[in-house]
Amino acid sequence: MKILISACLLGQNVKYDGGNNSILENKFIKKLYDLDMLVPLCPEVEGGLPTPRVPVEIINGKAINQIGEDKTYFFQVGAKKTLELCKKNSIKYAILKFRSPSCGSGQIYDGTFTHTLINGDGICTKVLKNNGIRVFSEKTLNELEELLK
Repeated sequence: MKILISACLLGQNVKYDGGNNSILENKFIKKLYDLDMLVPLCPEVEGGLPTPRVPVEIINGKAINQIGEDKTYFFQVGAKKTLELCKKNSIKYAILKFRSPSCGSGQIYDGTFTHTLINGDGICTKVLKNNGIRVFSEKTLNELEELLK
């Protein structure tokens, strides 16, 4: 079994600021990594966005960056490629970055660039959920761990 994971969570420097959000020190993630079960991917980079890039938040369903440019197309391409990868690898579960405009699950930033959260999912997360893939974040790893026992 393979599990999709946001590349930034495995230490790849693909975040908007050129950094990462590595959770490789997490015992459960380390185990999945050592068992070669994780398939890393960044939907934003996969969609054609550079690293680093201007921060993006979701505003009225569109991916708008901090200087007002609409980047929705890149997010949609990334989501489509992510879904294709999941189908190709029979992936049923994903661990995606909490609050991200692509990968957020349950909560995302509100589009004001003030770190204000609202209920909702990122663009890629919506596509995956609509296609039957269960999405977890680094905040809900315990749920996936229980499911896999």
